[in-house]
Amino acid sequence: MPYRKTPLVAGQFYHVFNRSIARLPIFQNKREYERMIRTINYYRYSNPPLRFSFFDRLPVDKKEDFLKELKNTKIPMVEIISYCLMPNHFHFLLRPLADFGVSHFIRNIQHSYSKYFNTKNDRSGSLFQGMFKAVLIETDEQFIHVCRYIHLNPVSSYLIEIDDLKNYPWSSFKDLENSDSTFVNFQPIMEHFKSVEAYRKFVFDQADYQRALEGIKHLIIEQEKQK
Repeated sequence: MPYRKTPLVAGQFYHVFNRSIARLPIFQNKREYERMIRTINYYRYSNPPLRFSFFDRLPVDKKEDFLKELKNTKIPMVEIISYCLMPNHFHFLLRPLADFGVSHFIRNIQHSYSKYFNTKNDRSGSLFQGMFKAVLIETDEQFIHVCRYIHLNPVSSYLIEIDDLKNYPWSSFKDLENSDSTFVNFQPIMEHFKSVEAYRKFVFDQADYQRALEGIKHLIIEQEKQK
């Protein structure tokens, strides 16, 4: 992974995202999405004693015991505030809890998933674009708008309609009502809203606008290509 000149500071919030090489579809079915979700949950911890590929082959009861031990003995490198997996890219809102936490986390999940995907598809070479993008969140307004942007990604990309957003399996939005069952910490989001329903309304109210912005962005890109 290329060297990042600007360090990502522990305790700050960052919008982190990356895309596949040549927009290659990298999550093609439920099994591949689920693999990445498990990889994310595993590698948010520092220095797990097993590679994820070995851990993932353990019997179910051994996996549960191993994860309990991991939670009790290892410190998370990042706090995941929200996420969304899309067919050829991913988004996170992260707060690093240790120096280089974001870089280690992204490197681990990309490396692990790339090996899995390449082996499964008889492929070799890089799967993700070289340097992941990380944007510092500087204001509360930026924070809540990035949360909404991430959660609306499947809608603004016309992958689903807004009424299906609550059921989109590969995003943290579906877990808002049942936050205890996920590795996501929603507390920083809920500090800005009176209730889960208030945040949902905030997201839903801007769905059409975000779709319009997405369309304009594509037009601008095409215009730039033609120059």
